[in-house]
Amino acid sequence: MTAKSAHRYLIQPDPDHPDLSEAVSGRDQDGNVIDLRVVVERPLTIFLNAQEIVTAMTIGDFPQQLAVGYLRNQNMLRADDQITAIDYDADLQVVVVRTRRKTDFEEKLKKKTHTSGCAQGTVFGDLMEALEDVSLPPEARLHTRWLRQLTATINTTPSLYLSAGAIHGCVLCHQHQPQIYMEDVGRHNAIDKIAGCMFLDAIPAADKIMYTTGRLTSEMVIKTVQMGIPILISRSGFTAWGVALARQTGLTLIGRARGKRFIILSGADRLVFDHDDDIDDESFDQNLKV
Repeated sequence: MTAKSAHRYLIQPDPDHPDLSEAVSGRDQDGNVIDLRVVVERPLTIFLNAQEIVTAMTIGDFPQQLAVGYLRNQNMLRADDQITAIDYDADLQVVVVRTRRKTDFEEKLKKKTHTSGCAQGTVFGDLMEALEDVSLPPEARLHTRWLRQLTATINTTPSLYLSAGAIHGCVLCHQHQPQIYMEDVGRHNAIDKIAGCMFLDAIPAADKIMYTTGRLTSEMVIKTVQMGIPILISRSGFTAWGVALARQTGLTLIGRARGKRFIILSGADRLVFDHDDDIDDESFDQNLKV
């Protein structure tokens, strides 16, 4: 059996969902008429209680999880907050997250910084201070054979990325098993959806691994650390600030992970070298659309 048919995710992409992409006609370099699937973008406005927080551009799936995860990763939802309701209006494209605790983030909203995310992610001004209180588990481990199994499974899983492109994915993993695979036009949205799932379903973070198709930027490092996940992997590259923050917070940071190859720039003490030679790099690269 192939990796994509053998593995079962808790949540995985649905590339055939009619609301997530649409067909458009065009011409190629030779003038031939072609039909192409392209991903959709739609706005989603997130409220926390009575206060409007942000409008995000998203493909529109898992709006409740996206809203909760965004608020959690912006440190607006505390770990002990009780959510009393999540109201989603599909026509208005609005999600309202209601909590037992009263909230007021007017001052916080004045101090937001645009990030390098390709769909205008934001990090609010006091988020860096919150990282000082986060302690990632030093006992967490990543076996190199797990890493190769993860990349092989994830990159052969049917997805919008493979069928339409122009989209990013993030995957929550445990050891060699991918569990929750989310996609969106911005990698920050994809990881926020996972954060929402973890918060709503009380999924522990200490033994998890985060995989992303996108760059290892400061925002991805901050969100992963905020979530309490000790290991972050990407098939893409690094930014200098992302590396500096990973080293500062003790996050294991691995990039350019394809087949047997990878580069680790932070947290190498969590890595266990036990290569599995059953995975062939050439066949792996043939299955990967870049």
